[in-house]
Amino acid sequence: MISTETASVVEPKPADATAGRSDAEHGSRFRADVAGLRAVAVGLVLIYHAGVGFLPGGFVGVDVFFVISGFLITRQLVDEIGRTGRVSLTGFYARRAKRILPAATIVLIATAVATWLFVTRERWHDIGGDLFASAVYVVNWRFADRAVDYLAIDVDPSPVQHFWSLAVEEQFYLVWPLLIIATIFIARRLRRSDPRPVLWIGLLAIAVPSFAWSIIQTASSPERAFFVSTTRMWELAVGAAVALVAARLGRIPRAAAIVLGWLGLSAIVVAALFITASSAWPGYLAAVPVLGSAAVIAAGVSAGARGPVAILGTRPFQWVGDLSYSLYLWHWPMIVIAGARFGDLSVKQGLVVAAASVVPAWITFKIIENPLRYARAISKSPRLALSLGGNFTLVGVCAGLALIMLAAASTPPGVVVRYAPGAAVLLGQTGRGGLVPDQFDFITPNPIKAGDDLPDTTADKCFQQMVKPDLLYCTYGKPDGKTTVALVGDSKADQWLPSFQLLAEQNDWKIVVAFKGACALSTAPALTGDDPSKPYQDCTDWNKALLARLLADKPAYVFTSQVSGKSQDANGGATVDAMVDGMHDAWQQLEDNGSKVLVIANNPGPSTNAMTCVDKYRTNLAKCAFDPARRNLDAGFKTQQIAVAGHKSVKMIDLFDTICPTDKCPAVIGNVMIYRRGSHITATYMKTMTPQLAQAMNEAGVTVRYT
Repeated sequence: MISTETASVVEPKPADATAGRSDAEHGSRFRADVAGLRAVAVGLVLIYHAGVGFLPGGFVGVDVFFVISGFLITRQLVDEIGRTGRVSLTGFYARRAKRILPAATIVLIATAVATWLFVTRERWHDIGGDLFASAVYVVNWRFADRAVDYLAIDVDPSPVQHFWSLAVEEQFYLVWPLLIIATIFIARRLRRSDPRPVLWIGLLAIAVPSFAWSIIQTASSPERAFFVSTTRMWELAVGAAVALVAARLGRIPRAAAIVLGWLGLSAIVVAALFITASSAWPGYLAAVPVLGSAAVIAAGVSAGARGPVAILGTRPFQWVGDLSYSLYLWHWPMIVIAGARFGDLSVKQGLVVAAASVVPAWITFKIIENPLRYARAISKSPRLALSLGGNFTLVGVCAGLALIMLAAASTPPGVVVRYAPGAAVLLGQTGRGGLVPDQFDFITPNPIKAGDDLPDTTADKCFQQMVKPDLLYCTYGKPDGKTTVALVGDSKADQWLPSFQLLAEQNDWKIVVAFKGACALSTAPALTGDDPSKPYQDCTDWNKALLARLLADKPAYVFTSQVSGKSQDANGGATVDAMVDGMHDAWQQLEDNGSKVLVIANNPGPSTNAMTCVDKYRTNLAKCAFDPARRNLDAGFKTQQIAVAGHKSVKMIDLFDTICPTDKCPAVIGNVMIYRRGSHITATYMKTMTPQLAQAMNEAGVTVRYT
């Protein structure tokens, strides 16, 4: 599947468009350059989503669209104030409803049907929720939460992920008209005939805090900053600012306007060419395409035929500009669904699918979008327009709910009560050997639900995500147990909790836990991944708090595991040695304080989604197995080996042969799914591994019993 995200963002980077010519543009005030600029924006997005490498920053099309939308909508509102002295909220939302909701709902329905036909059942529930949130225009917050959920970083892109930007716009338009009405009221109280000076105050009240927050949030959590409306409203406000000065734009000297317009268009192109998905976005870098778009629009009045309209006003740009909203709506679901159906798409295939989206886009534009938008009866009756929009929204909601219900109905009943031995079938086996079983009469947890088979820490909110430094320190097992055992580290330590809980019952253990996404127990400066340019300060701070708590509590044993392999060294680079030194330092402090430290070896996982594969190949499970040699590529495990070898008092517990007991590493053993997302082990399989874990603990010097 073509993914428009890397490790830094775990998700695609789409753009928004409320394309097509606005009502205000039909007539004497039509701006050909603005219509053509929409074509540039949607073209950048389509090429980027198709996977073309020479436009790594094609996602800046979203910023271009935000500026255009802010300009056009504000111009409509300012014109209405000039004509009537007021703003009709009913009329405004009626225009929005008939403009965006019919076409959007048609795409949501088609996406629901295509998901049911071509996407594995494991994803139906999540996509159904995305459809629901898209229909009510809050999906950007849903994606923001998912983007910072460490346990969801390997989730495939949603076919409606591009609706996040539509949600941002509609959230802006809940605020902006109300603010305009408030400024009109204030202007009248101040006895000002022209409310625009007061409008500027309202606009700055949105733009300045939003831009500041965009910089702050992008620095601390770029994944979340990308989706939330609070980091994006300043971009629409820039377009609104151009609309407020529209009456004076004709005074710009023509030569200056020509230069300004071409510089603005160049800024957009430069951003698309040189900004990449690894760039912290939106932040201050977004000012490049935002101000560039504003410059093109502002210069267009005076620049004339020698300005960017020389290109933007040509027939191809105008045609694509008119079609851009429908084209934007259709292209991304088609790319994602095609990837789900046929596997990863090549660049050529991606371009073919993106080009093919012109067909449903044109049909939607001609049959749905324009007829409803310009229908005389609907145009004359705001109430009818709002009713139309409300009904379309309800249909979109129903499409999402239908997919959720289909997901629930697809779960075979009764499997949870059947005996599934899991790793118990391996008791007495030493080493690894034999063929991967091809099929089982049932599998638990159901492969399509395995992603929910999690340790109790998720439901108890005891797992700290990557974006927060706060230490979540929770207790399991027996609160008054005679032996305190600590289990700490990242999600690969967290996965072992179900087995530790079973041991606690028979060994009178009090278990204290602290887990944070991608954060290894170490005193070295942490990194986000292995990128030396991305310090993981929240992890570094979290480790300080964790170590202080462990030193105060003095647990008898401290167990830890990790996926990370490198830390930042004194020269600012990313090295294994820095991580090892930090691990040794933390271990030594704990040992000097009376705790025994043990390392649980990290396990690799399949290169593909095990849940999707098992659901698809239930009678040919060998297709879901992978080469155990993948372990030799695992950065966390290799670093653990080096660290343990250099610190003789620390032992490693290695249960790889229980996770991978055959010649190829299977996805199912003893009727139990081994993997959920990525390389994480299901809670169910982890529980069945408890006898092997107890034996390994005893061999490592921890006296435990388990019968």
